[in-house]
Amino acid sequence: MEGRIARLAAAQHGVVTRAQLVALGLSRGVIDSRLRRARLHPVHQGVYAIGTRLTVEARRMAAVLALGEDAVLSHATAADLWGLRRSGSAAIDVTITSRAGHERRQGVRLHRAPLPPSEVTRRNGFPVTTPARTLLDLGAVVGLRAVERALDEAERLNVLNRRALDAVLAANGNRSGRAKLAAVVAGHRAGSTLTRSELEERFLALCRAHSLPSPAVNARMGRYVVDFLWRERRLIVETDGRASHGTRAAFERDRARDARLTVAGYRVVRFTYRQVAEEGAAVAGLLRSLLGC
Repeated sequence: MEGRIARLAAAQHGVVTRAQLVALGLSRGVIDSRLRRARLHPVHQGVYAIGTRLTVEARRMAAVLALGEDAVLSHATAADLWGLRRSGSAAIDVTITSRAGHERRQGVRLHRAPLPPSEVTRRNGFPVTTPARTLLDLGAVVGLRAVERALDEAERLNVLNRRALDAVLAANGNRSGRAKLAAVVAGHRAGSTLTRSELEERFLALCRAHSLPSPAVNARMGRYVVDFLWRERRLIVETDGRASHGTRAAFERDRARDARLTVAGYRVVRFTYRQVAEEGAAVAGLLRSLLGC
């Protein structure tokens, strides 16, 4: 008995339901006794943790188990689980397909929507929306650029294909978030603007805000990867954050690299965080001159 309970809990990130314990042979009286003796720890009504340490994974699984068999992780929580976009929210997004019969649970953002079997899967033991459906739902709660970045991550992680995206868009004509995802899919090449830092993201936003030609982002140049590249104009921009470029060794290494790229026929320009954040118009003006546009 104890071994079966332990195996079930291990498969569910340390949480079990009352119904599951009864199915394993525990009486309701025994379950209540274990609760009184703190051998079980309530997380939601009818859902218990085995042990006192409640991990992020345990909280997510408890939320799904509390909301019934049709419950799946979705939206920002699903995006975090797939590695598409980190979620800083303590709330857990769960979608259910039924319209009634579920009370709201503390710490859970509850969504109600149709979910065909083709848009649901499992990852790390969790029922979760597929990457394509996750991107659609994400479009309902974040901005256009955030969806674009999530699509870039999906391309990098190789968890998505265009056929799956097209199928989700076709099946969800009126769903919130569809228009945003459709715009990203139509106008963006997946993986082409995968930034690695807030500074790179700010610089890319600056280029777009000033209607500059789109650069390749983190583009490979022989042995190097450069932050931003306009290949036809033979222009490279490096954004210098203090964390990665502030040491003496980094300074020397950057200048040696710039010299090699200059010999190869490229003009290399560097901008600091302060310039990008506080002198955007001046930076854009210099870039416009360098790009001849």
